Order: sequence, then C-alpha cells, then structure tokens
Amino acid sequence: MTQPDPTDVHVGRIIRARRMAKGLTLGQLAHGIGVSHQQVHEYEKGANRVSASTLYRMAGVLGITPDAFFHDLSTPMPPPAPPVESRPG
Repeated sequence: MTQPDPTDVHVGRIIRARRMAKGLTLGQLAHGIGVSHQQVHEYEKGANRVSASTLYRMAGVLGITPDAFFHDLSTPMPPPAPPVESRPG
C-alpha cells in the first residue's frame, strides 16, 4: 500500500482541526458536503484526495476560505509538467 501524499495529509489535518474547532461531528460535516462520514474520515487521514468542488463546499461549511487548507504547507509544489506537443500522424 502506498503512503498518502503529504499535501493530502496536510489538507486532512486542516479539515480535522477546523471541524473540531467548530464542534462538528464527522456526520455533520459529511451531511453538509453531501458525502458519507466514512469519506470525511478518509479525507482527514489523507487517504483519499478531496476534489476541488468538495473542498470548496467544505470550506463553506467550516466557515473558512478554500485557500486556508493550504496555509503553512511545507511541501513545495513540483514544477508543472511541460506541455505535450502533438505531432501530426
């Protein structure tokens, strides 16, 4: 089994900390964003990645801006991959 991506783990820690600070259960947050409580648990562990749309909804429920999930991220972003040139067949 592969290890979770450090960015996913970081986002998961922020989700958990904000959820607990708001006094929400896994189920309450899950209901607010339209997923199962098990899915929120997986997000918090960093085992599953959170889609952009779910992260946006989650920010609303937690009362934060979406960029708050990435504050203090110590893992540097890799450079973008160069575009793939298409060659005529």
